[in-house]
Amino acid sequence: MADLISTKYRYQVIATTMLGQGKTVLQAEIDSTCETIDFFRFAVKQGLDLQGQPSVHSPRIWNRLEYRALEGFIASISPFNFTAIGANLGATPTLMGNATLWKPSDTAMLSNWTMFKILREAGLPPGVVNFVPAPGPLFGDTVTDSPDLAGVSFTGSSTTFKHLWKLTGKKLDTYKTFPRIVGECGGKNYHFVHPSADVDNVVFCSVRGAFEYCGQKCSATSRMYVPESLWTEIRDKMVAITKEIRVGSPEDFRNFIAAVIDAKSFQKISGYLDYANSSDELTLLAGGSADDSVGYFVQPTIYQTTNPRNKLMQEEIFGPVLTVYVYPDSEAEEMLEVVNSTSVYGLTGAVFSNDRYFILKAMSVLRHSAGNFYINDKSTGSVVGQQPFGGSRGSGTNDKAGAVSYLQKWVSPMSVKEATAPCTEWSYPSVDQ
Repeated sequence: MADLISTKYRYQVIATTMLGQGKTVLQAEIDSTCETIDFFRFAVKQGLDLQGQPSVHSPRIWNRLEYRALEGFIASISPFNFTAIGANLGATPTLMGNATLWKPSDTAMLSNWTMFKILREAGLPPGVVNFVPAPGPLFGDTVTDSPDLAGVSFTGSSTTFKHLWKLTGKKLDTYKTFPRIVGECGGKNYHFVHPSADVDNVVFCSVRGAFEYCGQKCSATSRMYVPESLWTEIRDKMVAITKEIRVGSPEDFRNFIAAVIDAKSFQKISGYLDYANSSDELTLLAGGSADDSVGYFVQPTIYQTTNPRNKLMQEEIFGPVLTVYVYPDSEAEEMLEVVNSTSVYGLTGAVFSNDRYFILKAMSVLRHSAGNFYINDKSTGSVVGQQPFGGSRGSGTNDKAGAVSYLQKWVSPMSVKEATAPCTEWSYPSVDQ
């Protein structure tokens, strides 16, 4: 699979991701080819590493672990925003011996179908991965009705994941085994800037983190905290860059971002813009407009808020909208608790600082605010095999796609003890005394 994507089908999967999901050529390549290749190659290695055996054996006893596939099928439900996630959710459980029902996103059908065909060409037998385009509610109701449901692997909204969890909970008595449930959901990801931070690094990382792929990454930067002493310089540089960003068709490689995924997404983002543009707590610094006359285009947008708990600092927008709160330099440590308690999510976050004491303090206070925590880097861009991805709180089960912990969800270990010599008596020395 990885070899086919890296050679024969490299440009096809990039093109289908660009055309079907509106990714620029760079974003499409790092997703549909590079990340997918990494998922499969690391999964194979991690699967082999997982086959560890007990290191202690009693005399005349052979101990071993058998890693069995789950007793039933895995329902895999993938999102639109990463082709690689579709391939990973659809196929990785099969490396551990399972069969999957893969429901792709309606808005990523072309690239996901291409991935499915590559899986078949790579030699996967029919019926192991089953490509099942379907309305979400129908798919969810159908798979949770089956007594053979052994697991759910989901990436999408927290609301949908909660619904699936409730469905399985209501039907527990019908299943042969307790279904494994894995979910990776949304985030309200932050950049926290300390007065000691490198300004240019903050600016460049924040522009990329907030606006790449129109802010439609689960890890996209959508809230930011900046000290008063650095704000004027950071603001001026970020606004200037934002005004230079080219928005248009992904077929024009000069464009930094393209349209958002569909009308529903456009309407949701537009609703937040309408709210923000009329709010006394928010000041528009850049962007703030959207146009669906030809495609669903939203301009990269920056707001400044006077309220660190404004809804633009709390709710997931899933668009190119960044909201900034400016705090007094002397309150940096106190602001960490505000960051920690503002959002229900816990996916990604970043702290920019050259003060080692403050970094350690931030890691302690913010330890549950992000499953992927970045220091002097943007909140996006985790790499398979380097930064396993996932969050907790409202962001999911934090099973870390791309890590051995994800593979462990799809096996049921059987501990085997084999005696190599017969038992020769029934009693014990203490009884015979």
